Amino acid sequence: MRCNETTRKRLASWFGQWAKPLRQHLALRGRLSPADADDVAQEVFLRLLRYERSELVSHPQAYLFKIAANVLAEWSTRARWKQPHASEWLGDLTDERDPAHEFARTDEHSTMRSAIAGLPGRAREILRLHYEEGLTHESIARQLGITRRIVKRDLIRAYAELRASIGAPTAAAASAVSRSTA
Repeated sequence: MRCNETTRKRLASWFGQWAKPLRQHLALRGRLSPADADDVAQEVFLRLLRYERSELVSHPQAYLFKIAANVLAEWSTRARWKQPHASEWLGDLTDERDPAHEFARTDEHSTMRSAIAGLPGRAREILRLHYEEGLTHESIARQLGITRRIVKRDLIRAYAELRASIGAPTAAAASAVSRSTA
C-alpha cells in the first residue's frame, strides 16, 4: 500500500507536532527506556504510513495515542516472554576462539581449496559428490557413468595428491615415524 502525497504530508505534520509528546507519554506510561520509547514511537508512525485514509481521522492526536497504546501492549506481551538478563551471565559469553588458531584454520582452508582446485576435473567432482552431497561410491559411479572401482581409485589418488600438495604425512610416513619412536 502506498499513501498519496496529501496523506504523507498530513502524517509528516502529525509527526512533527506529536512525536515528542508521544515519546514522553510512552516513557512515562510504559516505563520504557528512552531508546525503547523512540522505537515504539517509530513503530507507531510506521503503522500510520500504512493507513491511506488519514482524512477520515477526526481526532488525530487521540488516534495516534491509541495506536501507541496498542503497540505498547504488543511490546509488553513480547517482553514477558523474554528471559531476564543477569550480569553474572556476561562471564559465560566470552568467545573461546583463539584469533591465532582461527587465522591458521583460515589459512589451512585456503591451502586446501587451492590443492583441490589443482586436482583433475573428475577427481574434484568425485570429491564434491562424496563430501558435499554425501553420495556413496555406487551412486557416484552411476551418476558419472563410470565403474565403482574407478571412483574408488580416483578417490585414493585424489587423497594422495592432496596430502602431497598440503604437506600432510602419508600413512607410510606416519607408520615409519611411529616405528622409530617405539
